[in-house]
Amino acid sequence: MRASRFSVVAIAVGAVAVLAGCAAGAGADGGGDTAPVTLQVAAVTSPMTDVVEAAAEAIDDGYEIELVEVADYITANTILNDGDVYANFSQHEPYMQTFNEGNDGSLVAVQPVYNFVIAFYSKSLTDIADLPTGATIAIPDDPSNTGRALKLLAAEGIVTLDPAVDPYDATVDDIVENPQGVEFLQVPISSLNAAYEEADLVFQWPSHIAALGLNPHDDGLLTELDDTFALNLVVAGDDASSDATAALTRAFTSDAVREVIESNETIEVAF
Repeated sequence: MRASRFSVVAIAVGAVAVLAGCAAGAGADGGGDTAPVTLQVAAVTSPMTDVVEAAAEAIDDGYEIELVEVADYITANTILNDGDVYANFSQHEPYMQTFNEGNDGSLVAVQPVYNFVIAFYSKSLTDIADLPTGATIAIPDDPSNTGRALKLLAAEGIVTLDPAVDPYDATVDDIVENPQGVEFLQVPISSLNAAYEEADLVFQWPSHIAALGLNPHDDGLLTELDDTFALNLVVAGDDASSDATAALTRAFTSDAVREVIESNETIEVAF
């Protein structure tokens, strides 16, 4: 049985930053004179957490948002699927679909909020043309981001993918030509910054590579912006049409959120 997403839970995997005062005391419609409904929203890192904080400032009367900061994307989805939080803001829809397929999940993307430039980075190279034969390329190990990384490498001619395969679904087994004999290191997104120290080329999200003082506009050797991978507000399927989700959607598309997005040069508004 799913736990109530309106309850305040203790989550040991990350620090909980409380953005709103009291726990839920009202029904899901948020109406009446009772205490506001507290909606817990999980997020992994900035600028995702910044967006949640901004949405908390803009949420309709009758609701409050509580940020639940977690360590990784799997946890953000697991606690949502288990009913321990009401929503999360940490992923694009293809990643969410992969989670659903592998975990009997029912998560639904209800609102794209921002898009971001993805890039490959290198500690040793300043030009992708100098990629050496036999180079090690670090890419994510989850299916949706693997396909995105390989698609970008194929567009540059570093590898050729099987034309019978949808490039968004490609794996390293779908590489049919590898003229430079590059080798792939597949690790979770959260481990790609560590791989930057050793690999010749590393794929990474801007929210993570920022910890190394890098950004896609100044430091990316290969870059791509694809609306397919816009970051979405995600809820459980049963809550997709609820009043609470409608209130969250309004908050996540508010002027306060827009201001946060527009102040960050690595992301852009998707609503």
